[in-house]
Amino acid sequence: MTSAVNCPTCGKKVVWSPQAKFRPFCSERCKQIDMGAWAAEKYTIPSESPEDPSQESPLDPTQR
Repeated sequence: MTSAVNCPTCGKKVVWSPQAKFRPFCSERCKQIDMGAWAAEKYTIPSESPEDPSQESPLDPTQR
């Protein structure tokens, strides 16, 4: 049984097999578009900032 996934860039169906050279992308073009988005920092991972700035650890260990 073969599985099919959607290309993360364009949504085209991609058969998940060793013959799919650029999986999960449908083509090198879609792979490069995604890499460009990462390079341009369009994808981010949300993080929680400390509510109290005094709880942040100092960058310099001599400031402790």
